[in-house]
Amino acid sequence: MGGARRNKNAITLSSDDTIKPMQEITGLEALLDLSGQIIEQEHGCWVEIHAWRIDATAAVPHGIRYALTLHDASGNRVMGYDNAHAVRPVNNFSHLGRVLAYDHKHRHVSDRGVLYEFKDAYQLLKDFFADVDRVLKEIEK
Repeated sequence: MGGARRNKNAITLSSDDTIKPMQEITGLEALLDLSGQIIEQEHGCWVEIHAWRIDATAAVPHGIRYALTLHDASGNRVMGYDNAHAVRPVNNFSHLGRVLAYDHKHRHVSDRGVLYEFKDAYQLLKDFFADVDRVLKEIEK
């Protein structure tokens, strides 16, 4: 995804904006409300969020498809959480006969993905933005 798309749907808040108190919003509502949004970050970076409900399956038992990504100023994905595909264990034979988990995160540009334990949408957002903060601090150095 190139940097040309980064300003489409960017969120800008002013003092006139009304925001629901967090205790009135469930994690799932917040995740679904953020879907399609691009949120500007420091150092020219930006976050893009996509989430939607699906029928629950063995691979996606919580019934939510999601892709939360952090991009650098050039538009390259540098970190993300998603459940677009299963993450195969290092030992290719250890998954035989098992349903592979789809929830995973990419900790850096070349990371092919490591398992992520999805608890709920609120925890997903919390974990993702904690990693965004970590990466932005690394970029700052």
